[in-house]
Amino acid sequence: MLTDDGKHLYVSWEEYHQLTERLALKVHTSGWQFDQILCLARGGMRPGDVLSRIFDRPLGIMSTSSYRDDGGTLQGRLDMAKYITMPKGELAGRVLLVDDLADSGVTLRAVVDRLRSMPAITELRSAVIWVKGVSSYTPDYYVETLPTSPWIHQPFEDYDTLRPEALMKRYKV
Repeated sequence: MLTDDGKHLYVSWEEYHQLTERLALKVHTSGWQFDQILCLARGGMRPGDVLSRIFDRPLGIMSTSSYRDDGGTLQGRLDMAKYITMPKGELAGRVLLVDDLADSGVTLRAVVDRLRSMPAITELRSAVIWVKGVSSYTPDYYVETLPTSPWIHQPFEDYDTLRPEALMKRYKV
């Protein structure tokens, strides 16, 4: 739910799962058939995993990182992994690229450009849960457009600051 100032969107686990399922439905109702899913780590891992299970397609992982500064809230230089992890074989055929959101659009555009230069990929489409108004890239599939480009507080972000010592206290270990 958006706060009154429109600058923050707080998402519960239930909402997150529903949005991911709605994304699966968008892809399904398009009629497009794909061979593999490639998710961007870390934000795309959860929706990528769910879509991989729903569509029964292999899941590849590509690590990217740009949000490191100021506790992970400021975008810095984009780093893309040199290698893509696949359970078997190579990334090829019709590929669905999955991430959680199109924020500035820089990461998605860079990854799409890199993947389109790979001759083994015959078709590429992208899917995200959210597209922010400031994004320079619009994915093929998305669930929500956020015109005010709020900071999205996803339910798993609690783990960003949770450390083993706090878990020990919580579970009295």
